[in-house]
Amino acid sequence: MGQLFIPKGYKPLLDIRQTELGIQCIKDFFQHNLAAELRLRRVTAPLFVLKGTGLNDDLNGVERPVTFPIKDLNDQKAEVVHSLAKWKRMILGDYGIEKGYGIYTDMNAIRSDEELDNIHSLYVDQWDWEAHIDAKDRNIEFLKDIVRRIYGVMRRAEFVVYERYPHIRPQLPETIHFVYAEELLKKYPNLSPKEREDAITKEYGAVFIMGIGGKLANGEPHDGRAPDYDDWSTPNSDGYKGLNGDILVWNNILERAFELSSMGIRVDKEALLRQLDICGVPERKELYFHKRLLDGQLPLSIGGGIGQSRLCMFYLRKAHIGEIQSSIWPEDMQKKCAENNIPLI
Repeated sequence: MGQLFIPKGYKPLLDIRQTELGIQCIKDFFQHNLAAELRLRRVTAPLFVLKGTGLNDDLNGVERPVTFPIKDLNDQKAEVVHSLAKWKRMILGDYGIEKGYGIYTDMNAIRSDEELDNIHSLYVDQWDWEAHIDAKDRNIEFLKDIVRRIYGVMRRAEFVVYERYPHIRPQLPETIHFVYAEELLKKYPNLSPKEREDAITKEYGAVFIMGIGGKLANGEPHDGRAPDYDDWSTPNSDGYKGLNGDILVWNNILERAFELSSMGIRVDKEALLRQLDICGVPERKELYFHKRLLDGQLPLSIGGGIGQSRLCMFYLRKAHIGEIQSSIWPEDMQKKCAENNIPLI
């Protein structure tokens, strides 16, 4: 179990009825506005995929997917998804989505190896989105433009919450600050990656940290990334490597940086082969998804995931993700939360 943070003097700003109405309001507004902003159409997503296809998200490479046999497929194994990072790109191609347009879906996942704390649950819900792009769009300025547009939707959603609940005042800054993971290492050489995130996010309120996945000057990555969706190794026009990143905002309740989205321009053939080699898994190029990408059957794309419960938790100023979603928590965590005015659903 991760470390539980108890905010001093915490008291929920909304009761359970108001919270549920707030969740519905946020989810309805956000998904419709995100779809309009990025020109996305909704598609239906799988809860599980076949093992061995390369479609599941490997996250940091050590998390075990929930696996079960399928009786009518001779006990062939299926895996509950960790996310739909690669599946979405395949659907872009199969559905014939034109350049400049994309898809989004409600992604529900089970991550049984998650360390449970205020913001991590066994159950993950997010809007997974993916858009078809042109080769000329595979650059850092295009990525920044998409980030600004998503952040604009985030600020509008925060205002909608304020309209419904005037005592929950907006706190997101007008603009989001862009910074590379390598720059953070130079600025805070004696801090851990998470401490760097806290420091920079507290300073600016909202940041997009770029170039996550590859090794930095100290020989360590800022954070782990699978080698087969985000492009974290291609040199960009700013003189750094990577065409991906995370959106973080400062959470006043938890007094820490709070990740709302992970996203990026996806690998092309060259980046995929390079990153498979860097991560020591060149054999993955024989998997179904990877073969299709290398054979030119999948479109160039940009995509990401935006946490639904995370967004609601932030906007409604909640101290624990269990105040937003129904999940399973250790007994001692339930007890501590009950003793400190943190009502878990």
